[in-house]
Amino acid sequence: MALYCKSAQVLRADFQSAPKCRDQSMKASRKPGFRMGGKVQSSCIKERTRIFGLVVNPPLNRSTVHAVRSVRRRELDVQMRSSSEYLHYVEPVFRPPAEVQSTILQITNGCSWNRCTFCEMYTQPRKKFRAKPLQEVERELVLLGEAARDSQRPHARVFLADGDAMTLPFEHLKAICKMIKLHMPEVSRISSYCLPRNIHGKTVEQLRELKSLGMSILYVGCESGDDEVLRRVNKGETLESSAEALQKIRASGLKSSVMILNGLGGRELSKQHAENSARLVNAGQPNYLSTLVVSFPMGMERYQEGWGDEPFVALSQVELFQEMETFVEHLNLEKTIFRSDHASNYLVLKGVLGRDKQRLLSHVRKAIEDPHGINLRPEWMRGL
Repeated sequence: MALYCKSAQVLRADFQSAPKCRDQSMKASRKPGFRMGGKVQSSCIKERTRIFGLVVNPPLNRSTVHAVRSVRRRELDVQMRSSSEYLHYVEPVFRPPAEVQSTILQITNGCSWNRCTFCEMYTQPRKKFRAKPLQEVERELVLLGEAARDSQRPHARVFLADGDAMTLPFEHLKAICKMIKLHMPEVSRISSYCLPRNIHGKTVEQLRELKSLGMSILYVGCESGDDEVLRRVNKGETLESSAEALQKIRASGLKSSVMILNGLGGRELSKQHAENSARLVNAGQPNYLSTLVVSFPMGMERYQEGWGDEPFVALSQVELFQEMETFVEHLNLEKTIFRSDHASNYLVLKGVLGRDKQRLLSHVRKAIEDPHGINLRPEWMRGL
């Protein structure tokens, strides 16, 4: 699917849902109080016009609705071209929530490591890791730049996909950043997912050069700072290797956003997972920190392998809160924006650490003491 940005996928999905509303309005028109043709007073028509960004109130002439749909269809056609014209994505494609407005440029496919037992994101055969040739990347950038000029909708942000695009050699990344600067000069921010191992072969000076070419923030999946947890989930990292990568990113002037997985160590390793993850974050002093709850939408068979004969025991809701309390208690941060508001989280936490540490701890403790007396995300609303 070829799209300028993720929001276009939503528009396409919404557009395709419009005929359902039409069918419902036709059924409604046969009910008493409605008539075919002319002005039809239908909440479904009102909803359908909202889908295309309009706010109208019935009664609404049906021909006007069709005219609106025709105009919006043409606008959507400008945004959504065939993959041969713009971007060729090997799906599924993932991006951080903060990159919702970014153009997603898939310069690699899959994840170069792809052995973590908790992650199913890139396990499909079509997601086998490969780097997209530079000639193909430049072709897409040329077309994106032309499209932006034609539509007068400049791209301000670019997110480099897939799972760890920073695994590419420095010279390769440098060439891509220069291409973005050449063909999309309005771009002010380039970002990417990053594994700690992606940074090991790059110097601080090289990272600084990438920053000078527009690279802004790296989303670093650390998951845990505990060596035993990292070994069991086959992360291929240690507290030391992750801390070294975060410190190198910080020294270069690039921003980092670190993710920790709440519950990753299960009941057996919960305490040391929380304490050592805090140690890692303290050592790295990232600009952003987020926590997600570990989930197994495709089953736990792969994950169980790291626990051997002992079954992995997932944390209960209250135990997740207790682990979060331990984690936040041990954090010693200067100025890190903290978010624990992902759809997988029961308890939403937002603040700046260390300024808001006591407030956040108080909120977590209320959830531990009285889970029913605090606003928690219900189970049916949770997800990845």
